[in-house]
Amino acid sequence: MAAELSAERHSVPLEIEAAEGVARPGSLLRQLLGDRLARTGLLIVSVFALAALFAPLLAPHDPLAIDPLNRLADPSRLHPLGTDQLGRDTLSRVLFGARWSLGTAAVATVVVIAIGVFVGTLAGYYGGRLDALLMWVVDVLLAFPSLILYLAIVGTLGPGLRNVMIALIALSWVAYARVVRGLVLSMRERGFVRASRLLGAGDRRLMFRHILPNVVPPVVILASLQMGGLIIALAALGFFGLGVQPPTPEWGTMVNESRLFLQTAPALMIWPGLAISLTVIGFNLLGDGLRDVLDPRLGPAARRGRRRRRT
Repeated sequence: MAAELSAERHSVPLEIEAAEGVARPGSLLRQLLGDRLARTGLLIVSVFALAALFAPLLAPHDPLAIDPLNRLADPSRLHPLGTDQLGRDTLSRVLFGARWSLGTAAVATVVVIAIGVFVGTLAGYYGGRLDALLMWVVDVLLAFPSLILYLAIVGTLGPGLRNVMIALIALSWVAYARVVRGLVLSMRERGFVRASRLLGAGDRRLMFRHILPNVVPPVVILASLQMGGLIIALAALGFFGLGVQPPTPEWGTMVNESRLFLQTAPALMIWPGLAISLTVIGFNLLGDGLRDVLDPRLGPAARRGRRRRRT
């Protein structure tokens, strides 16, 4: 037993270094900026995030101000993207719409990560009947199309931002739970975890000090990819009239309001639709780049080869 414990103890630094060296903060941004597509994604996401954050300063007009005499106006110096059917400034509404779309998706992502990581960690670490029960719930939720379940939940609870958040959170945690559960299953058998257990570490210390820190990189990658899906889901619910209610500017709601003017003023639908598309593309590119940087199975040569193939 003493020899085994000594061998396990000597393997701890190497195991920890191999697991944690993938996501060194000093080199993460440098490696990410070295990938052209990831750099593009980071730029797109940063632009929209800054636009949402500073919307009150960047918007030339009040997004709710109605001007019936200036409805459906063409782009001009006063209204760079024109006006909508009520004379409201389109640029201002797109900027404030970023606040609702990105803000709602970001808050939902934080809550979803917390739930998914908690459930996945419990299922993977303890296993047995608890694992079977939790994964049964995950499999049931994954068996149905997400949009159908979103519509069912919001349609039952009623339209509004609060009920949309409930729907997004109630269904989106399952992807994180499944990923984290698989990672914890493999991580709990690693040498440094077994060595810590032999040294007397409890379950809480093993989960929070040794296992969860090594689960962070895949969760970050999944979050960046899932953000695009949440933005699309939020826009879809808004398009169906179940999301943020008018006159609040939200991209999906704006697309819904402008569909009646597609023939006479197509720009009303183009601008919020373009904002949705660019934001989703930005998060997808960023997530792909984060995967290349954080994936421990890819060595430097493999990462360079992937970047050359993608560019």
